[in-house]
Amino acid sequence: MPSTYLLHFSRKLAHAQHYAGYTPADVQERLRKHRAGTGSCLCRAVAGLGIRIRLAQTWTHDTNYEARVHERRLKDTHNLARYCPICQAKRARMEARMQEA
Repeated sequence: MPSTYLLHFSRKLAHAQHYAGYTPADVQERLRKHRAGTGSCLCRAVAGLGIRIRLAQTWTHDTNYEARVHERRLKDTHNLARYCPICQAKRARMEARMQEA
């Protein structure tokens, strides 16, 4: 089933800490390729530096076209952190600490 996915990097590479992509096949197989450095150019650079790549979110679609359109919409926001549950949880913890102080 076609999917759109969001990857979260354990630390930033320049300005990037996320990558959005789509795959017509298995998301886990695509993730293995990204981690092995045979996926996108950005993930190749991230993996080469030893930065950990985590699967943060997936969305399934009925067609490849829908998956590609969703990927483009995500990328066009220029704010993938907005859709990242890892970043949202981190932000919530920081806000809770600030309220305690």
